[in-house]
Amino acid sequence: MTRFTLRQTGLLLSTTLLGAGAHAQTSEFTQAFTDGSTYGDFRLRYEQVDQDNPLRDADGLTLRSRLGYKTGSYHGLSGVLEFEDSRVVAGVDSYNDTLGNNTGHSVIADPETTEVDQAFLNYSRDGFTARGGRQVIAFDNQRFIGAVGWRQDRQTFDGGRLGYALGDLSIDYAYISQHNRIFAEAKDQTAKDNLVHASYALPFGTVTGYAYLLELDNNTDNGLDTYGLRFAGQTDLDSIGVLYELEYASQEADSGGSEAEADYYKALAGVNVRGITLSLAYEVLGSDDGSYGFSTPLATLHAFNGWADQFLATPDSGLQDLMVSASGALAGGKWVLAYHDFSADDDSAGVDDLGSEVDVAYNRGFGQTYYGGIKYAAYMAGDDAAGKVDTNKLWLTLGAKF
Repeated sequence: MTRFTLRQTGLLLSTTLLGAGAHAQTSEFTQAFTDGSTYGDFRLRYEQVDQDNPLRDADGLTLRSRLGYKTGSYHGLSGVLEFEDSRVVAGVDSYNDTLGNNTGHSVIADPETTEVDQAFLNYSRDGFTARGGRQVIAFDNQRFIGAVGWRQDRQTFDGGRLGYALGDLSIDYAYISQHNRIFAEAKDQTAKDNLVHASYALPFGTVTGYAYLLELDNNTDNGLDTYGLRFAGQTDLDSIGVLYELEYASQEADSGGSEAEADYYKALAGVNVRGITLSLAYEVLGSDDGSYGFSTPLATLHAFNGWADQFLATPDSGLQDLMVSASGALAGGKWVLAYHDFSADDDSAGVDDLGSEVDVAYNRGFGQTYYGGIKYAAYMAGDDAAGKVDTNKLWLTLGAKF
């Protein structure tokens, strides 16, 4: 399938709009594409990282600016053009930005960058949707495919997507030719991924099946095929809300002719009583006899296995994460408290205790425009967590959107 590059996306956007305008010759077309809407989101964030190792503490103050324009619709056809910029503020840049700067400090993965974040054409009519260009793609809870919106340079994809919705049934297919990752354009990846996702809504939850067939386009054998089934929902029993989630996936990985297999499991149960939500979750990223750990390279990884980001890559021994969390409303905002207990899925090599973590956050909005929050993560390394050290992270955020 033809790869979508940024240049091709821009040409597609401009030639389609101009060509359609030449043929339409109507004020209806012109009005649809000129009477669109602009939007923006500005996020100022301070991040501090303190690790129990020789690296110096990291401090970063960055501003992420996102500006976009969305056209109106002409017989189901519309477009979006969006720019994103991340800048260091007031010279507070004592951190390893992953691009070779300040490598003596701990990592804060927010390099300075200016880029086109999204640029796509979208056609939608009678339940059918087609989209081509640079775009955000996020499925379910973003455990496998997500936008990594926590970082200042979020993840988007170049490619095409087809979707069809009929009643409670929804089917999606996407072809991805490039991963626009969170590390600025220098670390983007060309790819030839095929994503299939289908879901059906029931009165008490949604059943989802998926096949994510990933491959980097770098002339090597590197296929990563994941097939899964998920069920998630909630229901009310009198005054108590009950939450539940079950998921299973199997994975086959090919790296230079060496093949590996691993499984993924997750079970979650929770209740909501008088505005307080309590949940218990058990997630397993399996191992292939201690030589390979289940991988989710396109996920919004920060949302899983602790906010200290100690397990962005699954250890070869795999990972078991037992998590207890609580959340609720306070003073117009929302608080979250979570505890993780980490262990290896395969302890045949004597690896078992991978540590624990406490996470706490409070976020709130101020009217329709402003928002802010404070967030803290404390990871305590386990006896068998090779390469891991005690890590504390703090974030302070202020933002405005329109």
